[in-house]
Amino acid sequence: MNILNLIGREKPLFEVDIISNTNKINSIVETSSFLVIGGAGSIGQAVVKEIFKRNPLKLHVVDISENNMVELVRDIRSSYGYINGDFRTFSLDIGSLEYDAFIKSDGKYDYVLNLSALKHVRSEKDPFTLMRMIDVNIFNTLKTIRQSIENGTKKYFCVSTDKAANPVNMMGASKRIMELFLMSESENISISTARFANVAFSDGSLLHGFNQRIQKKQPIVAPNDIKRYFVTPQESGELCLMSCLLGENRDIFFPKLSDNLHLITFAEIAKKYLKNLGYEPFECITEDEARVIIKTLPIEKKWPCLFSISDTTGEKDFEEFYMDGEVLDLNRFPNLGIVKSNLSFDKIQLDTFINNINSIKKSLTWNKASLLNEFNRILPSFEHKETGKYLDSKM
Repeated sequence: MNILNLIGREKPLFEVDIISNTNKINSIVETSSFLVIGGAGSIGQAVVKEIFKRNPLKLHVVDISENNMVELVRDIRSSYGYINGDFRTFSLDIGSLEYDAFIKSDGKYDYVLNLSALKHVRSEKDPFTLMRMIDVNIFNTLKTIRQSIENGTKKYFCVSTDKAANPVNMMGASKRIMELFLMSESENISISTARFANVAFSDGSLLHGFNQRIQKKQPIVAPNDIKRYFVTPQESGELCLMSCLLGENRDIFFPKLSDNLHLITFAEIAKKYLKNLGYEPFECITEDEARVIIKTLPIEKKWPCLFSISDTTGEKDFEEFYMDGEVLDLNRFPNLGIVKSNLSFDKIQLDTFINNINSIKKSLTWNKASLLNEFNRILPSFEHKETGKYLDSKM
């Protein structure tokens, strides 16, 4: 299945950028050691593959998902074979003591890339998952940066999101707060990051869900009013690698808007997806109707779909990669833009945030309002878009 065709494109986004910088990128990778955290997720796997195929001296991959890690290794062996360098994977939770022991046992890496994240807006549906999102997106990031500083790491890369620009949900706001901590820690280590669009067919995404629905013979559901930018998994890996290896301290890379990168609705992709499989989309009115006719309709080469307006908490009306007041460099690369971040931060305020969250955690009792209050303290302009409805309440 051609992902580019499904998201309405013909050409890869960063082909020119990669080709023109191939020698420099390969030279760095061949003489360097890498730690990829969260390396078994969709973006993490893409990054690992981009590094592996360029023959690094050392490539260690850490992820909490044992099953995804197994598939990553199988995928790499089947596609690229072997390298002379030290390639190993570790099924570890980076918030754990076991991970700390792992870092203490070696910890010597030229480049540390952190791809771990709770990326779903639905993570804020309850206060407990929301607290874990804060732990993963902010606290674990801070922890791994400081470990990198202690071990003399040359460069730290951490993935951000377009939703960190003028956030309307707590996932995006957590990444915005993370960026504040990145700026603070960049006084002690070179740090770069990237904001990019939805990764098409990444694990847990709506598009990945299309594959699951077809396999399980279930209706396709998608919003018809939300337009998003999409990149392929390989493009996500290329963007992260370019930012990590070629980005200067505090640089935030993002894909430039062009004829190749344009907005498309989830419903449009669903229709393209089904037609690619030989099915005609059949639009239903209700969930019940869709669930009933899925039992017979595919025989006629038609597939029931439910397209509706989005009304759930935290959905942003539009996507943006930068905000007013951010200084941009749009000339260095043909298809990559760079935010030359001058994001101001208050170290006392950052320390207060950490202390307050830790105090809340120790109490073992908190609610969403108390966490939102801490977000608003550090991000006064954050306007949370709350509708009282969440994705888990829909098909």
